[in-house]
Amino acid sequence: MVGNEVRLRVIFFGTPTFAVPTLEGLWQSRHAVVGVVTQPDRPRGRGQHVQPSAVKAAALAHDLAVWQPGTLKDEAFLAMIRSAAPDLGVVAAYGKLLPDVLLAIPRLGLINVHASLLPRYRGASPIQRAVLAGDAETGVSIMRVVAALDAGAVLAQRRHPIGPDDTSGDVERALATLGASLLCEMVDRLAAGPVQEVPQQDAHATYAPRLRKEEGLVDWSHAASTLHNHVRAMQPWPGASTFLDGERLVIRRTRVDLPTTAPPGTIIEADHDVLRVATGDNSSLRVLELQPSGRRAMTVRDFLAGRRLAAGARFTGPS
Repeated sequence: MVGNEVRLRVIFFGTPTFAVPTLEGLWQSRHAVVGVVTQPDRPRGRGQHVQPSAVKAAALAHDLAVWQPGTLKDEAFLAMIRSAAPDLGVVAAYGKLLPDVLLAIPRLGLINVHASLLPRYRGASPIQRAVLAGDAETGVSIMRVVAALDAGAVLAQRRHPIGPDDTSGDVERALATLGASLLCEMVDRLAAGPVQEVPQQDAHATYAPRLRKEEGLVDWSHAASTLHNHVRAMQPWPGASTFLDGERLVIRRTRVDLPTTAPPGTIIEADHDVLRVATGDNSSLRVLELQPSGRRAMTVRDFLAGRRLAAGARFTGPS
């Protein structure tokens, strides 16, 4: 059989929506997905009902074997992986570090889809950190999985621009598709023979720690451009939140607006479809869309139609 016809047996590790296009791409390829490993079912959503991960739902739709181990060192789980005889492991946002005993099972090792241009933004939240920093570009990396966090050699990268108004959700959807395409291409190349792997330059590494809910709170003392990036980065979770008369509001869309000398957080203008708020660099942020607690997202016009806001009112932190 010639190299480009080799059919690999692949074990897949992934959990959230980001990983689904990669799983779908593998399922549609000539290679055989011999099992899917995903995180245990957990409470999700507003009602906190126990639900399967997005990857589990996709796997079951294709009648694929699914494993949800509480620990990756469980001997019964490892025995099942060995019995599947995988040639290659593929990881896409699984959510846990893989132990050496697991890395040693596939004969071609494991490769990972990472949503950054490594070694920049190793860690759990590379997309959000790139948007938060105001980066104009990001991308995906296909890397060798090693015991250290996102430190393996890089097999391939593909770049993607970040638009000035793109949210983390926008970028994630684009990178999920981009990463799936690049990953499937690399699996085909690995089936044909060895692929060049470029070690990362650890001295240039930066880290992207997991996003915390409390990071969503808006600090109006920051510059307007920084706050605009913050609003974009916090979409869709946890949302960029502020408080008005004790009510929590999530700010969903903004743009940098006119200069002002008002104190940060002061509402300078609130009329029709205009809601401008003073920021910490003698500038202002125009709010375009927001979401009151427990209600749907709405335009500023709809929000102001239901309440009167006087210029001089203040957005604040939690009371």
